[in-house]
Amino acid sequence: MKSLPPIWLACVPLVLLVALIACVVSVFGDESLSGASQIALLVGTACCVLIGIITRRIKWDDFEKAIADKVAGISQAILILLLIGALGSAWMVSGVVPMFIYHGMEILNPSFFLVCTCFICAVVSVMTGSSWTTVATIGVALMGIGHALGFSDGWIAGSIISGAYFGDKISPLSDTTVLASSTVGTPLFTHIRYMMYTTIPTFVITLIIFTVAGIMHDGQGASDVELVQNGLASTFNLSPWLLVVPAVTVLMIAFRLPSMVVLFLSTLLACLFAIIFQGHLLDKIAGDDLSLLVQRFRGTMILVSGRTALDTGVDSLNDLVATRGMSGMMDTIWLILCATIFGAAMTVTRLVESIMHGLLRLVRNTVSLVGSTAFVGFFLNVVTADQYLSIILTSSMFKDTYLQRGYESRLLSRTTEDSVTVTSVLVPWNTCGMTQSSVLGVSTFAYLPYCFFNYLSPFMTIFMAAIGYKIRRTGQQA
Repeated sequence: MKSLPPIWLACVPLVLLVALIACVVSVFGDESLSGASQIALLVGTACCVLIGIITRRIKWDDFEKAIADKVAGISQAILILLLIGALGSAWMVSGVVPMFIYHGMEILNPSFFLVCTCFICAVVSVMTGSSWTTVATIGVALMGIGHALGFSDGWIAGSIISGAYFGDKISPLSDTTVLASSTVGTPLFTHIRYMMYTTIPTFVITLIIFTVAGIMHDGQGASDVELVQNGLASTFNLSPWLLVVPAVTVLMIAFRLPSMVVLFLSTLLACLFAIIFQGHLLDKIAGDDLSLLVQRFRGTMILVSGRTALDTGVDSLNDLVATRGMSGMMDTIWLILCATIFGAAMTVTRLVESIMHGLLRLVRNTVSLVGSTAFVGFFLNVVTADQYLSIILTSSMFKDTYLQRGYESRLLSRTTEDSVTVTSVLVPWNTCGMTQSSVLGVSTFAYLPYCFFNYLSPFMTIFMAAIGYKIRRTGQQA
């Protein structure tokens, strides 16, 4: 086996990528994820390939195989992304999301909107076990309510994501929770109970921040609530029967049907309700004077696959109810593919492994061990662009170290969740970051400062290590 490349060489593609991304963001701003960032990732990949071929004598066939394997590993995520695009459009045009927005504005007090949003998303995410499903359904509705109440995109999206990832992190139905515990051999509920020591304090701090921010909100835009409600009521048929769609979706989740099955059937049901209750909108979307059956069919197909624009009479509301369908996810998929290719090139050249081994040499005590684990987890989210792969690699890399130093496996599984699951959404080219940005229509850089739960979690796990709270060595009494 060839020796690992030197750390300075391993950092070259990363430094180049960071520099390119910085230039891209400064030039293109919010549009940087529509193509420029993808090119930056491919340039970083080319740098990795050159290093591998020149200094490591790696064959081109090895790069092709690594890329093919990595892309195959994200095929399910790509299908889910397409279904989420279809689901969001179907729930919007069918009237499900507009109905939630209409009645939500009557119930939610502007002063407590942010904290309520965070809490609601946390509850839904715990029940569903999926941050993606939570954001794509109730999260989209809460974005609309927040707009009408005058909150900025960043604050609304930050509260939604903070709540959604709290649930994704501790729900026994969450695939990341199961993966993090099973990878290191920690019983699932032991893992969840141990995470409470870091997760609950972080979530309480997050709720306090959103409460204070909501109380200090100046209320500008709240006067537009009636205008928005009138626009929704005049555009959509807000029938109570529309509640059947989310109710059936919750039941499917409760019966633990696969995510893709739930998303597909929920989209199909929403399309049926759109035909029944919003036929006039489908006729407008179809745009041609065709027979009724053909027109509804054409409108439904456009709704699911393409972009729609509806005139509600309120300019700000028009942007909210516009949909992008599956086609709106193509930039996301493009970015994920480019990030995956970069991750494959970094892995096959063993540049990632070199950096990881360099960090392990710095481990001296509990704080440095936990801190290194947290840093590596976030670092892998940046490099591999996939939270599942980051969880597996982080757990595998540190498993023996924790065992040799006598730490319980639950410390590693908790630290991995605290640093990988919640920070994946903060990386613009990560599957989670790009997905939530696309679904909510908010740039990752816009919501990042307000995802308090997500970036406080790694610091909390390091703080608990520093004070030694509930950290036991193997053989010590619990």
